[in-house]
Amino acid sequence: MMIGQKEAIVRLLQDNDPETVRLVKEQLAAVGEDARDDLASLAEFEDERVSRHAREVLDLIADREAEDEFTLLCHLFGDHHDLERANWMLGRALIPGIDFTPLETKVNAWGRRFLLKSSGAVSSRERVLLLANFMSGELGFRGNTEDYYSEKNCLLPCVIESRLGIPITLTLLYMMVAARAGMCVEGINLPGHFIARHGDLYFDPFHRGRILTKADCVSILAKQHLSLQKTHLADATARQILVRVLANLLYVFDLKHDLDNHSKVNAWIRALTADCC
Repeated sequence: MMIGQKEAIVRLLQDNDPETVRLVKEQLAAVGEDARDDLASLAEFEDERVSRHAREVLDLIADREAEDEFTLLCHLFGDHHDLERANWMLGRALIPGIDFTPLETKVNAWGRRFLLKSSGAVSSRERVLLLANFMSGELGFRGNTEDYYSEKNCLLPCVIESRLGIPITLTLLYMMVAARAGMCVEGINLPGHFIARHGDLYFDPFHRGRILTKADCVSILAKQHLSLQKTHLADATARQILVRVLANLLYVFDLKHDLDNHSKVNAWIRALTADCC
């Protein structure tokens, strides 16, 4: 940025007309990455108004980049891609300014703790019981029955912070912690209620990891007026899980008449399912 340009931008950001300031910030944000260094300099400017506006533009650029990165991921995401990374990126795309590094560090620590607790387990049942006790008993993860239709229940960073979620995101957390301890947990795309599997045991992270019988699964499906089919208990692919997370978000934003976020999520679902139709 030339000195004259910088001085002009400073004057515009100091303008008393809010509409003028808004338009300048939009134009700076549209430049994107190429303006980052200059905006970083303005963020240290002695005039507090200028520095605040510059920081807000930097945040806006970062938010738009996060949305673009997740959109690209949806176009490329396959059945066996990194589901955990995708959910971190989804959080970045919808939660402005979030830094999920400390949360990822926390999950890593939980995995190490669970490894120590489960190292002596010799059966699938014992490992599932230990995992359920660790996740729901020690860490306090449980289903959010009081505010089920909140977008926070669908976003991994929010679920980690609140320890509350819906069946699919709680199952995802169980999968993540278990994987760090060398225990394989799969997600099961049961209609109406996402569940988990380890070995030959099915269990329900939404209800504190309780073990499910075949009769329990039949009962869950009966509420959807469905009969149990073999495909209902098949392991879900990474793409199927991500699509279902987004479908939950879409429903929440529809309920809230949040047209902007509804449009974003709908576009992500279309990108994920484009070659499945």
